[in-house]
Amino acid sequence: MRETAPVYHDEQSGSWHVFRYDDVQRALSEYATFSSRMGGDDASGTGQLFAASLIATDPPRHRQLRSLVTQAFTPKAVDALAPRIAALTDELLEGIADRGSADLIKELAYPLPVIVIAELMGIPAEDRERFKQWSDVIVSQTRTDSTSENNSGTNMEMTEYFLALIDQRRRQPGQDLISTLLAAEIDGQKLSVPELLGFCALLLVAGNETTTNLIGNAVLCLAEYPGTMDRLVGEPALLPQAIEEVLRFRSPVQSMYRVTVTETVLGDELIPAGAPIVAWIGSANRDERQFQRPAEFDVDRGQNRHLAFGHGIHFCLGAPLARLEARIALGALLSRLPGLSLDQGAHLERMDSTIVYGLKAIPVSWQRA
Repeated sequence: MRETAPVYHDEQSGSWHVFRYDDVQRALSEYATFSSRMGGDDASGTGQLFAASLIATDPPRHRQLRSLVTQAFTPKAVDALAPRIAALTDELLEGIADRGSADLIKELAYPLPVIVIAELMGIPAEDRERFKQWSDVIVSQTRTDSTSENNSGTNMEMTEYFLALIDQRRRQPGQDLISTLLAAEIDGQKLSVPELLGFCALLLVAGNETTTNLIGNAVLCLAEYPGTMDRLVGEPALLPQAIEEVLRFRSPVQSMYRVTVTETVLGDELIPAGAPIVAWIGSANRDERQFQRPAEFDVDRGQNRHLAFGHGIHFCLGAPLARLEARIALGALLSRLPGLSLDQGAHLERMDSTIVYGLKAIPVSWQRA
């Protein structure tokens, strides 16, 4: 598509699909032309949940909302979480180290980000499992064949849970993110309940699903390229660069949605106002015009200007946290599970989603101590 139809109009859905790096970058960052607002008549509960969140607002409201949560995700605030993330990782690996084999999604990549984001939000430990189930349902709603009727019960359950939690924190504030957001004011005004719910839903999914897939996709990339794991064990300083290459090569988020505000030309196509746009991040990150040998996974790739976290004002707020969790988790895997490799002949099944990319399970083996 990058070669033959870089900006493609799908007549069946009415959407325009954008595949080249420069065009995707422009669609993601030029907010005056490409709006992030979700359709107000979106029938699905998920659309309504996210409609008042950061991901679906434009300036000036976006700027105001983002400034409220930025403090929780500054490099300094995120670095302060490192000891806790390291302790959780060790705890999770302690349970499997003697086994010699495990599904890494189930044992590490899935529980670690869920616990981290749940603790940040002040979610009680006994509710984490529900938290993850809701996240899975929201992600499944990004499938092309998803039906909103099946999921409306989950959306309602989740909304009721967060409303009760918000109410409880209003009466008894804590040191958590929800309490912070409740106390926050923009120009003398508190956040509305839909805005608070939007934050909760966004943190729930963005805070765990994407990081789970980053860790899982990293293990897959490293296992597929022989010698890469040994090299990282010998050169741990290379790990952050390797993670950037994973983000490019197997982007946890494959696409983002926009709507044109005005008529505009993208590529050679004239796109009318009000047109839905799908910006394919996964394609942009493998664009030959931007990257040399884009179909190769290369841990030595410098100047990696991938778009895995988006671009411009909507650049992923949680990027420092995702990078930190991936670095700690992968560093621990490499040092604690020697000879880590994918199980031979394992059937790898990807998640059912048109937006996020990851595997349902990653069966691996290693040498037991």
